[in-house]
Amino acid sequence: MSNQLSILAPAKINLFLHVVGQRPDGYHLLQSVFQLINLSDQVILNSRQDSEIHRINPLANVAAKDDLVVKAAVLLQKTCGVSQGVDIDLEKNIPMGAGLGGGSSDAASTLLGLNQLWNLNLSKRDLMDIGIQLGADVPFFIQGHNAFVEGIGEIITPIDLPIHEYAVVYPGVSIPTKEIFSSPELTRNHSQITITDFAEQKSNLTMFQNDLQEIAEQKYVAVKNAIEWLKCTFPNTQPIMSGSGSSVFCKIPDSFDTDSCISELPHEWKFFKVKSLMRHSAYNLIPNSNLSNKLLFSKPQQGSRQVG
Repeated sequence: MSNQLSILAPAKINLFLHVVGQRPDGYHLLQSVFQLINLSDQVILNSRQDSEIHRINPLANVAAKDDLVVKAAVLLQKTCGVSQGVDIDLEKNIPMGAGLGGGSSDAASTLLGLNQLWNLNLSKRDLMDIGIQLGADVPFFIQGHNAFVEGIGEIITPIDLPIHEYAVVYPGVSIPTKEIFSSPELTRNHSQITITDFAEQKSNLTMFQNDLQEIAEQKYVAVKNAIEWLKCTFPNTQPIMSGSGSSVFCKIPDSFDTDSCISELPHEWKFFKVKSLMRHSAYNLIPNSNLSNKLLFSKPQQGSRQVG
């Protein structure tokens, strides 16, 4: 078997994000729909015969011990008693602190790849139980299908979504998830909905929103400006922030020429024309026979964080 493996790590957008409560331990209870998109990082793994775990080309201002791909490899190695190590190279395309799930997706792809590279033969459920220790949305990327997500992110119900093109704007600021969730102004009592509500009312734009967006706009004017830019550039659409920000997005109307609008983008922003995915490119890497329609993790493990 090859000692090298390359695996994509796709981003996600939140088609809506409602904060429906807060637990006594401080974790927020959410409802959201996660849509995978074809903006991806690439995780390149090279197996080592010793037990060392090295991160090639480290991210600026991110210590190795805090890098989620390193944390994922260390956790999997320790959990499974693996004697092998790995060199990890990460080609980063998803902005950090953008609400697109890049770090969690990188961690998930690292677990998926090392499961193959180290011949561990773990099931998706096994990897999800490991992944939730890294972040509440890591299991979503491991299961690899668009989903209706509830709880702190640990209740995952796969759903089918239509294919759309989206305009995603990153307005040049990185937002810490904790900063938004800890705001005293955050509304935490949005009425709960069901998957049926979403399926029947998803064209009703007033029913679905991102409850974190108002706080992010108050704290970061760049988010508000990006929302306004999308409204002006793509009339008759409903731009929304993804996760806890800072990226915002909207559907691209049919036959709309995006090339002309990119020239008007502020120089510190990034524009991505993306297409939604039905599932993760590594969806079939591990059989899904052991997964039920709804995936439930009873409690977050130490180190889990809010979806962002």
